[in-house]
Amino acid sequence: MLRRLLPLLAIALPLAGCDQLGLEPASVTAARVEADGKAVGGACRHGGRAIEDCFTLNKRVDKAAIYAGWREMDDYMRENKLEAVAPTLGAAVKKADADDGAADASTARPDGDKPSEKSAKAAAPKGDRAEKLAKADKAAGDKLAEH
Repeated sequence: MLRRLLPLLAIALPLAGCDQLGLEPASVTAARVEADGKAVGGACRHGGRAIEDCFTLNKRVDKAAIYAGWREMDDYMRENKLEAVAPTLGAAVKKADADDGAADASTARPDGDKPSEKSAKAAAPKGDRAEKLAKADKAAGDKLAEH
C-alpha cells in the first residue's frame, strides 16, 4: 500500500505548485484580457475618442472588450452628466514640437519636401527632445495651476 502511495505523492506534490511557475488557467487569462480591453475602451471614451479611433489605435486588444468598456463608460458619463476630458499634455508637446520645428532648418530638404518624422528625430540631438518634454511638462503644470 505504501509503495503505491509514495510514487503518487511524489507526482502530485510538484504539480500542486504549478501556479508558482506563472502558468495561469485559461479562464484567468481570458478574464485579464477582457478587463484590459474594457479599461482601454473606457479610457478612450473618457478621453473623448471615437470608438473607431480606439479600434485603430489598439489593434492588439480584443474589439469586443474595447466596445464593452467604451459603452459602459458612455453610459456612466451620460448618467452622471460628465464631459470628455481633453488631453492637455499632448497639446503642449505638439506646440513645443511646432515651435522647435520652425526654427530647425538643418533637416529641410533641398527640394522643399519635409523630412519624415523618423529622420527628423534621428537628426535632432537627444538633449533637444528632453528639453521639449520639460517645456511641455512645465506648460501642463502651469495650466493645472491656473485652474
